Amino acid sequence: MAAAAAAERKHEALRDDQGMSVSEEDQEANEDMPDVHDAAVKIERAKGAYMAYSGLQEKPSKLEIWMWYLYEMCSHFIVTTVVPVVFPLIISEIVSKNDGDDDDQGWGQTPRGIACMLREIKLYDRLTHTSISKNNLNLSAMEWTSISWAIGLILASPLLGLISRQLDHGYNPQLIAGAATTIGSLFCLPVGFIKTPYIFPFYIAAIVASYIVASASHTRQLGLMVRRYTGPTLKLSQFPTRRGVSGWFSVYATAAGGLDSAIFSAFTYHMLRNKKDPYDSLWVVSIFSGLKWLVGMLHVVTQRPVAITNTTSSVPKSYFLSLFKYPYAIASLIVIFMSSFSSTCIFTGGLLFLLGQLCLKPIFFLYFWLIYFIFPSFSMPLLQPLQHVIKADAVRMQLLGFLLALLTSGMGFYYKEKNWQRHHVLLFAAIQSTSAGLLHAFGRVLLLDCTPLGKEGAFSVWHSWVKALGTCTGFAVASASSGNVSTAFGVSFLAATSGILILIFGNISDVGGAMAAGHLHEDSEKGSPVPGLDTSIIIKEHAHEETA
Repeated sequence: MAAAAAAERKHEALRDDQGMSVSEEDQEANEDMPDVHDAAVKIERAKGAYMAYSGLQEKPSKLEIWMWYLYEMCSHFIVTTVVPVVFPLIISEIVSKNDGDDDDQGWGQTPRGIACMLREIKLYDRLTHTSISKNNLNLSAMEWTSISWAIGLILASPLLGLISRQLDHGYNPQLIAGAATTIGSLFCLPVGFIKTPYIFPFYIAAIVASYIVASASHTRQLGLMVRRYTGPTLKLSQFPTRRGVSGWFSVYATAAGGLDSAIFSAFTYHMLRNKKDPYDSLWVVSIFSGLKWLVGMLHVVTQRPVAITNTTSSVPKSYFLSLFKYPYAIASLIVIFMSSFSSTCIFTGGLLFLLGQLCLKPIFFLYFWLIYFIFPSFSMPLLQPLQHVIKADAVRMQLLGFLLALLTSGMGFYYKEKNWQRHHVLLFAAIQSTSAGLLHAFGRVLLLDCTPLGKEGAFSVWHSWVKALGTCTGFAVASASSGNVSTAFGVSFLAATSGILILIFGNISDVGGAMAAGHLHEDSEKGSPVPGLDTSIIIKEHAHEETA
């Protein structure tokens, strides 16, 4: 018994400093290499302390990244095709059936004297001419859609404060995206059940409000993924790593969204070929859009929960107004409004001009949509290596997008009296689509660079709402000036010019915004809260695999 007690005491003495039992051979080996053992333990402790102190988390998995791409792929077409194209067409078909105007055979002429099938002429008239009367207001199908869109923005406004607190400090923020996606997709299903245009403000408003909330959660997730790759704070010399990661994510998500919008546009064109009952065909398109949007719920399931520092009860109600304490973020929001306004106004005004003034064949509109939505899926990833070579930040990439918008709107305004050639139209469709893609992708990158740690939700709700406001306003302006393309292109030119002036003379930069938000510090400053730990090692471990 004495020998057993002595052996037990010896075993207790051979416990390491972390409380783990080791063998005599391991203890002897550690005694032979005391410096190596102590250094390894200190490094592990320092790294663990740094991870806990700084909030650095494990980088997102490939599944999580692909599911984030998937959500943009399953939702981007809502604001590029469903609301601005499909719903006005459905409303125009309802008005046509109520008026009993079914005689669309024969030929006519456009205001420019171009021979055109009577079917295309009447379609343009139903979209742009007043056909809906409400409270002494005579509105067209396009204008009715604009009002419904605006109602959705108004409905979403009171939710900004509540949603921002839940996203940043709620226990299950992913449920917000799931609920918004479910509600929005369900409202896409019954749009053709009641054949009256007066029900559409209810449908469109609910879809727009749901999209704004879900898009805010999606943008916030981008900020969280970038933080998990690079850490919350970086040295100034390490900022290109964050710039590359965020740009990479946003560009490829935008490319995925454009590709899916092209597929959805082709499906819409295919269903519209049913000339006997286009109303039911468009209803099928709306149902398909809702089901497709619902597939994006896979992204919600794969979201990794984030540790919260405060509960929603301890967060003030004015929390969502914290953005206005950061001038760089305010300026980036103004630029986002200008970019979404100009992109939508050019797209909508151009489509109405091609339909009502030039009366191009329906098959040409399919080519136009395919090039407009597919081309950025190739052009933007090709611009990504160029961005790294010339070391262009999000501000310069947005400047490039605005310059392309100036080229398109300027040429359209200058040649407004000419009958555009088809190859010229397709060329500028490719140019403008690249402009819209750049402005969309790098607008949210710049705002997230200006977002402080832990406030990604509060800033993302503003990004989503302001972008929706610009899109709605651009659509409304183009719809109201459908008979005069010079108005749409002229206003878009001014909006793009304003965006350029704000970016240049507003002294906006991603580095300045990141410094103000606390993401950066000077290289001479101490970068790690744990003595002796080089943060660049951890950053490289998280970012090298995807940015190499």
